[in-house]
Amino acid sequence: MTTPPDERGAETEEVLLLRAALAAAEARIAHLESMLHAANRARFGASTERVDPGQLALSLGREPPPPPPANDAPRREGGGGRAPARRNRGSLPPHLERVERFVDLPSRACPCCGRDMHQVGEDRSERLDVVPARLRVLVTIRPRLACRGCARGVHQAPAPEHAVARGLPTEALLAHVLVAKYGDGLPLYRQAGILRRSGVTLDRSTLCDWVGAACWWLRPLYERVLAHVRGQARVFADDTPLPTLERGLGRTRKGALWAYAVDDRPWAGRAPPAVAYVYAPDRKGERPAAHLRGFRGTLQVDGYDGFKAMGRERRDGSVALAFCWAHLRRRFFEVHAGTKSPVAAEALLRIGEFYAIEREIRGRPAEERLAARRERSAPRIAALETWMRAQLDTLSRGSKLAEHIRYGLRHWSGLVRFLDDGTLELDTNTVEREIRPVAVTRKAALFAGSEGGGANWAVATTLVRTALMHGRDPEAWLTAVLEQVVRGEVRATNLDTLLPWHPAPDMRAAA
Repeated sequence: MTTPPDERGAETEEVLLLRAALAAAEARIAHLESMLHAANRARFGASTERVDPGQLALSLGREPPPPPPANDAPRREGGGGRAPARRNRGSLPPHLERVERFVDLPSRACPCCGRDMHQVGEDRSERLDVVPARLRVLVTIRPRLACRGCARGVHQAPAPEHAVARGLPTEALLAHVLVAKYGDGLPLYRQAGILRRSGVTLDRSTLCDWVGAACWWLRPLYERVLAHVRGQARVFADDTPLPTLERGLGRTRKGALWAYAVDDRPWAGRAPPAVAYVYAPDRKGERPAAHLRGFRGTLQVDGYDGFKAMGRERRDGSVALAFCWAHLRRRFFEVHAGTKSPVAAEALLRIGEFYAIEREIRGRPAEERLAARRERSAPRIAALETWMRAQLDTLSRGSKLAEHIRYGLRHWSGLVRFLDDGTLELDTNTVEREIRPVAVTRKAALFAGSEGGGANWAVATTLVRTALMHGRDPEAWLTAVLEQVVRGEVRATNLDTLLPWHPAPDMRAAA
């Protein structure tokens, strides 16, 4: 008995509907599994995104790429690679104090004949020692003088100015508190506990007042660093959350610390590197436009809509956006880490080729970098775009891989901008490296105590991180800066002399 034609049509339609529902369910399951894997990896997995190009090539049935030369160890950049181990070979910095211990024989009489032996040489070895930090009291004595022959009163030298008027801390202690919190991630309540072990009991609010006073003196210098960053033709920009306590409500609001960095060293540029942070009580798109008012040039950023709006609003083309290959690469890495997808592996291999070229030309002049990119990177970029568009025809529209490919193609004009400018970088790792210490400090401190505390966070972190970019010891540098500013030795007209790229003689370099 045969099935009537109308019943066969109904059956076929039902099968098609079931297949479509099954495909949608499978896509949904794959999406949820990828989310679960990403959550587990964020909580329990390694934070590194390093992949082995050889293993990727083998998984795709290709010949693995040759290893890099022994004298060209790969950098820990967005393209992966293992950074060389840093080991001390026995050389300790010359500026450290040397304390000599003389170890001699109990007797210099010859054990054979008894005559006195004479020295024919010596062996010297150095070990790194530590003297635990100790507090001391700086006593200022101002004699009062009077003349016995006249009655013109008592004469006395004026009291020296201090950063905290009639307060306990010296400028050196203020610098220590700033660097401990904003450079080393040691929140104020822990610093108060350390002081308590030395017999000095201070409330955390007192330390907070000290930070506010120090940042008040340092704000003009902070403004100079921010102005220097705004004045460059290429700026890296990113942001990180900074929860801020709402006084009296017992809760925090969503604040943000925006970071803007410049670093021309990868193309042998002469502009001093610097990073400036700006606190904002929210993450609204108009914030970067307000922070960078007057900036003209190329902004190297991720795909945040606020940056895109800034590029659109500058109708004169004064701001161009260069997008980050590391962000696109990270998307493919997350898929590959969870599913071992050959498509994701292929994308990682292709992007890794760009980074291999960048490692070779890092530090060369912009003209050489541009020539190498046009000759070697441009064909690979064009091939990658063609490959990505072809993959979209084979992938489920709702899959993560298709989503990431569409993300890359939407941002393509900004991703390939580095091919026309040898001064641009492939990614925003320059500013991401400067944001990472902020995240460490935030994790320990949990939140800023107020919007004023967020602003102080921006001031102190700007100066500490910029000093480190120039190899300065931030504590010694901030101590010297505070002392000169408080004493009035530096005015607004010559404030630039205190910037970390114009070090004074007593501002020694960090080891």
